[in-house]
Amino acid sequence: MKAQVLTMSTPDGPFTIIARDGAVLASGWTADVAELTGQIHPELLPRDYEDVNDLGSISAAVEAFYSGNPAPAMEVPVLQKSGPFRSHAWDVLRSVSPGTPVTYTEYADLSGNPKAVRAAASACAFNAAALFVPCHRVVRTDGTLGGFRWGLSVKESLLARESA
Repeated sequence: MKAQVLTMSTPDGPFTIIARDGAVLASGWTADVAELTGQIHPELLPRDYEDVNDLGSISAAVEAFYSGNPAPAMEVPVLQKSGPFRSHAWDVLRSVSPGTPVTYTEYADLSGNPKAVRAAASACAFNAAALFVPCHRVVRTDGTLGGFRWGLSVKESLLARESA
């Protein structure tokens, strides 16, 4: 199975997307595809990659996000695979409203298990589809940013963009 790869220029740096059949397998603020492939579940990992200039509605959603409309990114299909809690938690992340980040504790509660704060944080850490599954919308209980695979400056920028 061949996947398509697109690297777009964004105000937060290069943003690379790996997609197959109109769905995002992995994405993040890097120009290095190898930084993304390790996040893809082995059963979904493509054998071949093809560089493309456009991914249709996927690249349009990124452009919309950076033009002030984050909603289209939540409509882009995403292919990720994990256990039941993490898969559900990724779906829940897509329902968190832009501009209103939640804490890891609130995220665990929204995901159906208020005591699973570490599992909720793990869902963020293992999310392969950055932006499309907005793990940047989860912050620490004290309001500080916490971690973000693509750097705290990118997380801060994304949150500021969404609250504007």
